[in-house]
Amino acid sequence: MKSIFAAIALPILIILCSGIESFAQPKPNPVLYFIGQEYYSTGGNNFVRYRYGVDNSSAYPDAMFAAAPALPPCGANTNSSRTWVDIFDQRGKRLNGSCALGKGGDLNGIWFAGVEGEVPPSWIYIELNDRQTNTKYKSNLAETTN
Repeated sequence: MKSIFAAIALPILIILCSGIESFAQPKPNPVLYFIGQEYYSTGGNNFVRYRYGVDNSSAYPDAMFAAAPALPPCGANTNSSRTWVDIFDQRGKRLNGSCALGKGGDLNGIWFAGVEGEVPPSWIYIELNDRQTNTKYKSNLAETTN
């Protein structure tokens, strides 16, 4: 009976432990890239949305972006995600951020906006702040034009 239990339990234990180990492995820094510009108007003003993606977004499990009501809220959003994303210019000035991405793939739809006709920063980067593990991931610098 013990050998049957060992034959069944050992492979299950190995699978569970390997899953935990791979989840706990450090993540790479995001590889940020420029997707393009999108012009839009709101409130009688014209803006340019600078859109970005993260080439290695699949390296970040969806669990990192799950709602985290046990962590401090993002303004009135008490179900903000575990990981927040902030966009900075090359000097470190915050341009935009998101505290409500729902999955790793949503990193391919991040953006910041500027007034049409104003010169945008030449380069930007992002930081992912995993609030549960208190870990930050900083990207490369990416251009604001093609």
